[in-house]
Amino acid sequence: MHQPSVPGTAHGPRPAGVTPASVLSLNAYLMYATGKAARRRLTGTLTAHGLRLWHLTILAMLDESGRLSKGDLASRLDMNQSDLTRTVTDLDAAGYVVCARDPSDRRRIEVALTAAGRCALARLDADVSGTEAELLAPLSPEERDLFASLLRRVHAHLERDRAADGLTATIAGPREPGEAVPR
Repeated sequence: MHQPSVPGTAHGPRPAGVTPASVLSLNAYLMYATGKAARRRLTGTLTAHGLRLWHLTILAMLDESGRLSKGDLASRLDMNQSDLTRTVTDLDAAGYVVCARDPSDRRRIEVALTAAGRCALARLDADVSGTEAELLAPLSPEERDLFASLLRRVHAHLERDRAADGLTATIAGPREPGEAVPR
């Protein structure tokens, strides 16, 4: 006689949204799923300001580094040059950055943060911090610090791999569009 399956058993259907334990043991899946949820929430926060994640990333990079060429920005952020150009154009139209030719090399376009861009970044900081706090709510302050530290360590490891492959300006030096990647 056939007995109905119990949801969640090895052969029965699972309720929607319940991830099997075998999948939860895969760190790659956890990073993907958590990253996807974080991106979705951060996108909502940034969209309320008319921005996307790349906008925020470029504003933060310019705030920290100062004026950079478009090529340097694309290389440092591992971003496609055409995507970077579109994103910088958006930021320029919003008055958050200004673009100008490099006086020493007229082929290079330099991008700098404006006062309005700094103000926008300051406003975003509070909202992004709120979104981050919501995402990390299950963690204590100490666990959040540890989690961030571990993420930075993994990120640094991946950056070293990228640098070893000649794919980053921080080790290999900045490249202009179309310039060969050193091997």
